[in-house]
Amino acid sequence: MPLLNIIIALIVVGVLLWLVNTYIPMDRKIKNILNVVVVIILVVWLLQAFGLLESLKRIRI
Repeated sequence: MPLLNIIIALIVVGVLLWLVNTYIPMDRKIKNILNVVVVIILVVWLLQAFGLLESLKRIRI
């Protein structure tokens, strides 16, 4: 995946999260949970995009 696509996706997700946090009235706890979930999903997606999760799939327990 080209680096430019990753940067654009991160910017779009960041702007969308900022819009949700700014303009949609929610309880602070719900906003925090939403932010944590989005960050976890982005970290997993980035690890997969850079191929770091492929090595974890080969590990057998």
